[in-house]
Amino acid sequence: MLYGWTGKLLRVDLSSGSITKEDVNEDWAHDYIGGRGLGARYLYEELDPTVDALSPDNEMIFATGPMTGTNASCGARYMVITKSPLTGTITTSNAGGHWGPELKCAGYDMIIFTGKASSPCYLWIYDDDVQLVPAQHLWGKGVWETEDTIRAETGVQDAIVSCIGPAGENLVLFASIMNDKHRAAGRNGVGAVMGSKNLKAIAVRGTGGVAVASPRAMMQATWAAKKKLKESPITGEGLRVYGTPILFNPINEHGGLPTNNHQQSQFADVEGISGERMTDTRLTGPKACFACTIACGRVTHLPGDAADKYMVTTHPRNWKMSGEGPEYEAGWAMGADCGISDLDALIKANWLCNDLGMDPISFGGTLAAAMELYEKGVVTQEQTGMPLDFGNAEALVGMAEKTAYREGFGNELAQGSKRMTEKFGHPDLFMGVKGQEVAAYDARTFQGIGLGYATSNRGACHLKAYTIAAEVFGIPEKADPAATEGKAGLTKLFQDVVSTIDASGLCQFLTFGIGLDDIQPELNAATGIDYSMDDLLKIGERIHNLERVWNLKAGITGADDTLPKRLLKTAIAAGPAEGRVSRLDVMLPEYYEARGWSSDGVPSAEKLAELGIV
Repeated sequence: MLYGWTGKLLRVDLSSGSITKEDVNEDWAHDYIGGRGLGARYLYEELDPTVDALSPDNEMIFATGPMTGTNASCGARYMVITKSPLTGTITTSNAGGHWGPELKCAGYDMIIFTGKASSPCYLWIYDDDVQLVPAQHLWGKGVWETEDTIRAETGVQDAIVSCIGPAGENLVLFASIMNDKHRAAGRNGVGAVMGSKNLKAIAVRGTGGVAVASPRAMMQATWAAKKKLKESPITGEGLRVYGTPILFNPINEHGGLPTNNHQQSQFADVEGISGERMTDTRLTGPKACFACTIACGRVTHLPGDAADKYMVTTHPRNWKMSGEGPEYEAGWAMGADCGISDLDALIKANWLCNDLGMDPISFGGTLAAAMELYEKGVVTQEQTGMPLDFGNAEALVGMAEKTAYREGFGNELAQGSKRMTEKFGHPDLFMGVKGQEVAAYDARTFQGIGLGYATSNRGACHLKAYTIAAEVFGIPEKADPAATEGKAGLTKLFQDVVSTIDASGLCQFLTFGIGLDDIQPELNAATGIDYSMDDLLKIGERIHNLERVWNLKAGITGADDTLPKRLLKTAIAAGPAEGRVSRLDVMLPEYYEARGWSSDGVPSAEKLAELGIV
């Protein structure tokens, strides 16, 4: 008997409408754990990496981990694994909330979708009862209305819904998949893949539980971890009180907050969008995912006259006075990167992105690139339909809606900034890697995060190697942001640890308060497998290398492990990081060597044999 895992997966062929139940491959579960790792192994075995990401041939996997749905703190996560339409890479997009635990309680570790439905539908799971339901009446509806409608028509108010909004239906290349109305598998355009399959939602109600191998040992390990999380100034206080927007001031003080599409590295009006300002003026309270002791989520409201601002259309979604977010990355992308300091505009735009089902990081980064095109006179108001000056809050909110519906210039934004800047003849204004926009840290200021962006398997991503923890907060130890020495090893370590955590079903934010050595006894107690620390690090390395091999087969090579020319060649002009450029040229060869890869970034046969990848 498997513990932690349910041992079952659902395979749904949308083209034929067939639904089958299978046993999970236990050897793969042991070697890749679950979530990101197990999903990547199935995709590696079953999908031709060269397929069109938006064709019926693409496969889409929803995968939990053995810790998902347990009493371990932050055991809420699930992953969406597929080929990205934005980057062409393998993507593993992570979400929290309550959907993953609900799937486990219904008795399934994973769902594998293939094909394309002939008309819109949703998958309804109530324990053993699994069926495809027509969803033509839901097509066109926003995320919030979709969730409420499905619960009403099934008569199951406790059902948890994962769905797409209009952005996914309209194949916006950075559309997200939303659950719990505000939690997102947000990056890489997984929502567009779901839309391409005519799949509107997956609604789940599970009445079972998650069996663990040693309940007593599980409780002991969990309480020890929770004690450390409570005592940590970051997980026990900072994130609960201020949420992730607490990062605005320290990152800005380091001179690493990209502003106006990375033309500057500090934002003069940062106080206006900071976590402190949000907490003091617009916060209703914190919100936690399933089993979370951190509660970093932000429930926000727009009181009085603020609720009437930016009524760009008469659609009911613009009347809302409360919602969630923005988190730090979204607030940066739509704020400092676009030169916008109006917190109310960021809140409104973030609610729109959530309801429309759209990644606010890529949306903000793409809008910032469009604003620079506008600033340079490359595009005009006649083309854009409204002024796109940096700092234009009206444009932010207006373009959020237009992008999701591909209306007017929103159709250009919907392609992402790489395709958009190439179309208008200025590809150097794309601030991203492998087609995906970078996150809220200047790679010139923080050398480690730049290496992480360049070598992330899903395109520019802060989450796959969050070296900011070391470069700013000294976790697990302090690293000089400006130094290149040691960053190759640090990045590899972060990537391997994060891969393992993503596979487990736990949240990465745990690592601000506990380490992999605290997670190890929880995982062992849950699964009954005696994983050593070396085993867990090796599993993380195996996952990262498997994704790398998949990308190589898709045509993504070492030549794509690079950064925008601006970050490599144009030094920061002022501030604490003045004079710096990214020294990727120094770090990348060291990184390849640390990985056991060739000088052009190909894993050696010896390395793959060591990891059991064939």
